[in-house]
Amino acid sequence: MPVPSADFKKALKRLSEPEKEALLLRAVRRDAELYETFRFELLADVTLGQMQEETADRIHELFNVAVSGRLLNRSLVKALRASVQEAARGRRITKSKQLEIDLLVYILRQAIDNFSGQFDSVYDGFYNATARLAARVPALVLKSLHEDLWVEYQSEIDDILRQLHGRKKSHNLKFELPHRFEIPE
Repeated sequence: MPVPSADFKKALKRLSEPEKEALLLRAVRRDAELYETFRFELLADVTLGQMQEETADRIHELFNVAVSGRLLNRSLVKALRASVQEAARGRRITKSKQLEIDLLVYILRQAIDNFSGQFDSVYDGFYNATARLAARVPALVLKSLHEDLWVEYQSEIDDILRQLHGRKKSHNLKFELPHRFEIPE
């Protein structure tokens, strides 16, 4: 992202209020993420919980659209990737890393609860993508959240990892999938 120059800042200060308002409205019409960011920061009735719910609805819709595809495994991989991008978008809008982690756990739950039958498919793309995400989440929890919150995620992540290790394909992974969410002492 470009850093605003001093001349740019001076020119911005010289603008009248209506001109600033018109410029801002034009910018948010062009960029949906910018609109969502301003909506979250400026409107009092838009809360973190509401943003999480809206993002979870978009993620749920991505998985619903994936089911209608002809090549289900490939469609589910695309839906998983798009869902992870939605979680990252939610983090950028709210600046909440905990929101991103909650959404990533929600994505894993969606994949395991609704599409675990695809884990046994001859195509291993969806299983690999889900396992990679499951391997990434514990490291993200340890890196991004305060240590008091680690315990809250431990049972959920352990359950997800246990279910993924219960599949035959877990032995054929080209990366290390942890067996448990290890909390350092």
